[in-house]
Amino acid sequence: MFAITAARFAPDDPVSALEAGERPDPEPREGWTTVDVRAASLNHHDLWSLRGVGLSEERLPMILGCDAAGVDEDGNEVIVHGVVGDPAAGGGDETRDPRRSLLSEVHDGTFAERVLVPRANLVPKPEELSFEEAACLPTAWLTAYSMLFGKADLRPGSTVLVQGAGGGVAAALIRLASQVGHRVYATSRSEEKRTRALSLGAHAALPTGERLPEKVDAVFDSVGQATWAHSLRSLKPGGAVITCGATSGDAPPAELNRVFFLQLRVLGSTMGTREELAALARMCVRTGIRPEIDRVLPLARAEEGFRAMAGGEQFGKIVFTV
Repeated sequence: MFAITAARFAPDDPVSALEAGERPDPEPREGWTTVDVRAASLNHHDLWSLRGVGLSEERLPMILGCDAAGVDEDGNEVIVHGVVGDPAAGGGDETRDPRRSLLSEVHDGTFAERVLVPRANLVPKPEELSFEEAACLPTAWLTAYSMLFGKADLRPGSTVLVQGAGGGVAAALIRLASQVGHRVYATSRSEEKRTRALSLGAHAALPTGERLPEKVDAVFDSVGQATWAHSLRSLKPGGAVITCGATSGDAPPAELNRVFFLQLRVLGSTMGTREELAALARMCVRTGIRPEIDRVLPLARAEEGFRAMAGGEQFGKIVFTV
């Protein structure tokens, strides 16, 4: 089958480590099933894998990708949940399983014609969602959903800041938060991306680091070092910063004096559960909101999508079709 793999690690030029070509079909495994992939979406996780983060060298070559929608062995249209937990952990919240992994870390990922996944990792795809839309949900949109509804503890009509508008998680946060009535501020270095953030429902969009017109109840930060100080300084007393990543590197000084004096909360969030993924898909159907898709490319042109993400050119999700 045709697939996109990490052939080696290249920290300085990660896209150069991509390889496209034929790979063996998945081998049957008890409790697992094969999904014919119709669409898969790109995440920063895939770039980090090419840099050697979260992927060990002895597992190379590894098929990349942790998001997909397709058709299972019984002909059902499904969404693939990419978090693979330890069966011995006994269920519960798989995102808290210390032995969890994402597809493409231990097991081959979704950038292929077929992917092998645990049967429990399949969520029904609503017929109202296209395969391309559904493929955007399992990482970026699920992360945003879990941050907003599972971690932030916000009341209706709260004020929030989304740092780094343009990425998949940020775009999803703007759409979801504005949909439920929060006043959303967004930041970006790009004027074009600030304009796009407004079109998604942001109340205002400002250059990165610019002081907000008001303090906010919660900040959603996936950028890390470049925005951390601004995130803390934008919060009301008692507010929370919810972080799901550090694409610009680990944070600078934690500013603990500010944290304890203003009684701020710092919350980490990683992905989301299968139940949250199913609830997110239902919410998209009920509300009519859909993932922001930057571009759709055939899987054979995956390198083009990787380079766009590496250069920060996209707004929303990059999707590959199979």
